[in-house]
Amino acid sequence: MGEKKPQTFANHSRWDPSFHFYVLPILLLGLLLTLVHFFAHITHGDMRDHVHALLLILLALAFVILAFKTRMYALKVQDRVIRLEEQLRLTRLLPEPLRSRIPDLTEGQLCALRFASDAELPKLAERALNEKLSRADIKKAIQNWRPDYWRV
Repeated sequence: MGEKKPQTFANHSRWDPSFHFYVLPILLLGLLLTLVHFFAHITHGDMRDHVHALLLILLALAFVILAFKTRMYALKVQDRVIRLEEQLRLTRLLPEPLRSRIPDLTEGQLCALRFASDAELPKLAERALNEKLSRADIKKAIQNWRPDYWRV
């Protein structure tokens, strides 16, 4: 296996090809086609045909929602694990006055701080606390990117 490309703010987003380029498009296409079928045939056909078409729309919509919810659950669990990892890391790296403020960091701030190198983490964490930096602002402020290749 070759070297991994160094991560930066510009390229750290992760695309899962099987989800983003296969499952999601197929499910959205299925929902779109069931809607087209329903509205194209609404003027003719009996009530039973309309009920079947409506059921197909509901099933297609349920599959789209299921795909999104499943993805969101995995990302939420990942964020919770990252939050715990970063709290432990901050406890180890922050000076004593800042350690007591670790609980004040939001989940988004903790998730963004994971990309900061150990050397720049204390100052960036202090800035995040004092300036209420957003997740994106923290990531943009990182000078020495600490890659995370294990993300979902």
